[in-house]
Amino acid sequence: MDNIMQHFRPEEAPFVDEATGWIQEVRDQNRFVLTNFLNPREIFILITLVNRLDDIKVQSFGGYSRAEMQRAIIFPDYFVPERKDFNVSLMNIGYPVKFAKIHHRNVLGTLANMGVERDTFGDIISNGDEWQFFVKSEMVDFFLSQVSKIGNVKVRLAEKELSDAVEPENDWESGSTTVASVRVDSVIAEGFHLSRNHAKELLEERKVTLNWKPHQRPDFELVANDLLSVRGYGRIRLDSIEGKTKKNKIRILISIISSKKKK
Repeated sequence: MDNIMQHFRPEEAPFVDEATGWIQEVRDQNRFVLTNFLNPREIFILITLVNRLDDIKVQSFGGYSRAEMQRAIIFPDYFVPERKDFNVSLMNIGYPVKFAKIHHRNVLGTLANMGVERDTFGDIISNGDEWQFFVKSEMVDFFLSQVSKIGNVKVRLAEKELSDAVEPENDWESGSTTVASVRVDSVIAEGFHLSRNHAKELLEERKVTLNWKPHQRPDFELVANDLLSVRGYGRIRLDSIEGKTKKNKIRILISIISSKKKK
């Protein structure tokens, strides 16, 4: 385990332990294991662990092709997972579109305050008017019975086929840039064209999450697949660290969704 952990952060040890347990279960019982929804960093860790083995494979799926949150199947190499094995269902939010407005934060807030873990549901998507989200199929009835309001808006949930998923309006914009370091404050400042001081203020004001968890350390160093969400600005995903320039700057590939474009 010590050998494995040198590739990951100390705070990721509990997830590494859990993922190692899933892999061992597959080997001991010779059957596949289906996880809850995992974020991109967790999927990266799981893939890294599975790739060390010849007889175990992993695939993930979150309901549509560009899903961020995905359920993973860890399986013996002779098994061929099918789409239905992932147990992902699509929920459509019906509401009076002409008279009310729903935002991502409203949907997330409602679902997160229902007493269920974040890994129970996946991506929340919208094409501007229609709103949908993905859930574990085992939990469809629970969500149908428990969700009647999103914020102050009365809603009616309905289960839909995965093929009925809307095309999300928020597309990531990817590009290459350079930073003095891969510290959180430096990447936020570069990604949203802010001063480092302003980036630090946002961190101090608890407006930043790193991989879906509140984060306040400006000097924390990011690695590939880390996802930052900054309230009022948008999201930054660090796709890769490409090395240093001649001027000793670090070249990185990042993807950004800016919430400043559309209100």
